[in-house]
Amino acid sequence: NRLHATDVTSSSFRLTWPKLLSQETGYYSLEYAPRAEPARKRTQQVSGAHTSLVLSDLAPETTYDVALIPESNVHYFPPQTTWVTTLAEEISPVQVLISESGPHSFHVSWAPVLDSVASYQVLYGPLPGNSVKVLQVDGRHNSTAVEHLAPNTTYLVTVTAIYRSGKEKSLSAKACTQEGEPGE
Repeated sequence: NRLHATDVTSSSFRLTWPKLLSQETGYYSLEYAPRAEPARKRTQQVSGAHTSLVLSDLAPETTYDVALIPESNVHYFPPQTTWVTTLAEEISPVQVLISESGPHSFHVSWAPVLDSVASYQVLYGPLPGNSVKVLQVDGRHNSTAVEHLAPNTTYLVTVTAIYRSGKEKSLSAKACTQEGEPGE
């Protein structure tokens, strides 16, 4: 029954606290700062009627020290403190580019490349159809060649980033192989 954080993301969290004040008896001063940079403290005033607040625009993978100071005109309440560490930023691939398209192959590249990604999976299969092949690509790489394809065919290519945290994010693009030479 004290100040605590829920709904933690890479850039926000929700603070919840017990009802100490009311609209009539005062307000809360909320102070929060990155533990590594206490000089960057931010202060917010919150109505005495509130018992929760979302803090946003925070830095990822950062520990924040938070103090809730009840400013009561009736009783003295000691400040409530807690600390919260935001999550690592998980950014999905924001672009998938297809290049060097030939009758039997094309090149797939993606961005951005992030340290938090362990590996990438490249899934590809002809449209329409449900035969899908998978390529595993090391997380340090941002491109791969897809080969042994049928000419003049549209493929759906999905790049999935597999984060060290176990999360996955995907982005898809379409690719067309070129017409083959006659007689192929």
